[in-house]
Amino acid sequence: MPPILEAEGLVKRYGEHVAVDGISFAVEEGEVFGLLGPNGAGKTTTISMLTSVLEPTDGTARIGGHDLRAEPTEVKRINGLVPQDLALYPTLSARANLQFFGRIYGLRGRELRERVDDVLEIVALTDRANEPIEKYSGGMKRRVNIAAGLVHQPRLLFLDEPTVGVDPQSRNHIFESVLKLNRERRMSIIYTSHYMEEVELLCTRAAIVDEGRIIALDTIRNLIAMLGGGVIQMGLERLDDEMLAAMRALPAVTAVTLVAPPPSPTAGVAAAAIAPTSDEGGPVDAKPAGPVVKIETRRSQDALVQVVGYLNERDVGFTSIEIFEPNLESVFLHLTGKKLRE
Repeated sequence: MPPILEAEGLVKRYGEHVAVDGISFAVEEGEVFGLLGPNGAGKTTTISMLTSVLEPTDGTARIGGHDLRAEPTEVKRINGLVPQDLALYPTLSARANLQFFGRIYGLRGRELRERVDDVLEIVALTDRANEPIEKYSGGMKRRVNIAAGLVHQPRLLFLDEPTVGVDPQSRNHIFESVLKLNRERRMSIIYTSHYMEEVELLCTRAAIVDEGRIIALDTIRNLIAMLGGGVIQMGLERLDDEMLAAMRALPAVTAVTLVAPPPSPTAGVAAAAIAPTSDEGGPVDAKPAGPVVKIETRRSQDALVQVVGYLNERDVGFTSIEIFEPNLESVFLHLTGKKLRE
């Protein structure tokens, strides 16, 4: 069976700025495919081109066997788009909003009513369907937004950051809806996010996007396996070439590279942050940011013990430590030298 989508060298320029720089990938029929990357990486621009919202500067794609540029009407029938921004009328009910979008796709009468009832059930909002959107929580509005992209029964659904700003309950509903659409209806889904745990949970394959380019593309398992034992990112009081060479020679370390500029410690990522403390148990006085090294490891905990032991021998203090165990977050750090949410 041919892929549902084949993108070939997609480029989008705005004057001198290149937002998407030659992206190529394929999505198989019935696959949940992830586009993973930080804000501004080019994910939304890529989706906008593939759904005919934006015209590519160069390159093209085939979707369901139809050329994106030569057959845009056929492509739009196959695609369903759930954008980051809500596209709903707040004074209308969820049902009325969905009826409106269904009519845009040519649905009428009994077929329209059945489709609206179906997508309301998918997003678990049947009991609130007749209430105005303006009375909904942010998460409920997101779920109606998803339903609007489903009402015409697309073969390929684009979900662009669908969980931004939603409560945990709605987030779980969205996850369940994505999995149900794929497993029970064999819908192909492209899911963009800068939350690596969502892509790990939902997707079989993913492309990691940075600065408008795909820098890695594989199954989730293979992407994580490429890293091996994990990454330690450590801020040091000082560093010289002799210290770099010595740390690289430690048994549990595979590579040590200098990170520039030194990032500030960030909470809320898939990492264990360790802040130095004084003998009394309180935090030490803040020091100017020093050099930061990225340490790739065979075994993170063993490497940490060895590196800290070496630094103690040299009487070199550290200002921060973050331990990234193997996951997509640490893969992105390994490939780019920065975190997904920077």
